[in-house]
Amino acid sequence: MALKDWAVRAPKTKLERMEAYFGGFGFEPHRHDTYAVGRTLAGVHSFRYRDDMKHSLPGGTIVIHPDELHDGEAGSAEGFHYRILYIEPALLQQALGGTTLPFVPDGVSRDPRLFAATQTLMQGMDCQIDPLEEDDAIYDLAQALAAVSGVRKRRRTLDYVAAERARHYIHCALDSIITLEELERASGRDRWSLSRDFRVLYGTSPYRYLTMRRLDQVRSQLLSGQSLIDAALNTGFADQSHMARHFKKTYGISPARWLQMLRRS
Repeated sequence: MALKDWAVRAPKTKLERMEAYFGGFGFEPHRHDTYAVGRTLAGVHSFRYRDDMKHSLPGGTIVIHPDELHDGEAGSAEGFHYRILYIEPALLQQALGGTTLPFVPDGVSRDPRLFAATQTLMQGMDCQIDPLEEDDAIYDLAQALAAVSGVRKRRRTLDYVAAERARHYIHCALDSIITLEELERASGRDRWSLSRDFRVLYGTSPYRYLTMRRLDQVRSQLLSGQSLIDAALNTGFADQSHMARHFKKTYGISPARWLQMLRRS
C-alpha cells in the first residue's frame, strides 16, 4: 500500500523548517525569495533547476538560490522523504558582513563542509533548538555556503575586550536562555562580528561554550547526588532528554552510564 503524502513544520523561529514525504509528484514550478537548503533522507528527490534536471540523494545538500524557478517530484518508485529550511538572504548577509551572496549553481552539493554545517538545522521537527544554538547554526551555514561557492571573506579586526564581556555574561547566566542579541548588548559588539571573534579567541562558538559550561555543572551536580532531571533543569537545559543529547554528543556516552561507571570505580 502506497504511503500518503505528508508534511510537518517546526515552530517558526528566525528560520522556517519543514519535513515532508511525497510518493510521486511533489509541487509545481515556483520561486522563493529565500534560500531553500534541504537534505534528502530517503529515496530520490528530483527537480528541475536552471534548465537542467537535478537528483538529490541521501548524503548531499540541496541549495536553491532565491528567485530561482524549481519544482519537485519523486525520482524513484519509493518516493522521497526530505527536510528543508528557508533562510532570508538578509540573515546570511548579516553573518557574512556584506559580501556577494553565495551561489551553488548545481542546486545539489556533496561538499562535506555544507553537510556538517546543516546538521543542527536538519534535526527532526520536534527537536527544540535554543536561540543561541540557532544563531550558531546560521553563522556556520553562512560560512559553509561562502566557502563552497568561493565567496571571499573580508578581513576584520578582533575585539578581545568585547569577547571577554560576552564570555563573562555567559558565566553569569548559565541557567537562563541566552540569545546572540543579549550578548551583543552585553559586549557592545555587533552579534555576527562577536560570533566570529569568539570562535577565533576561544576556539569554539558562543553556544558551544555555553553548553560545555552547563555540562560542567551537570557533572558536578550528578556527582553530588542530584537526579538527572534536576541536574538538567538546574543548569538551563529544557529537559532531561535535551541535556542527555548534548552530554552524549560531547562525551560520547550517556550521563546515566557515565555516572554508573564512576560509581563502579
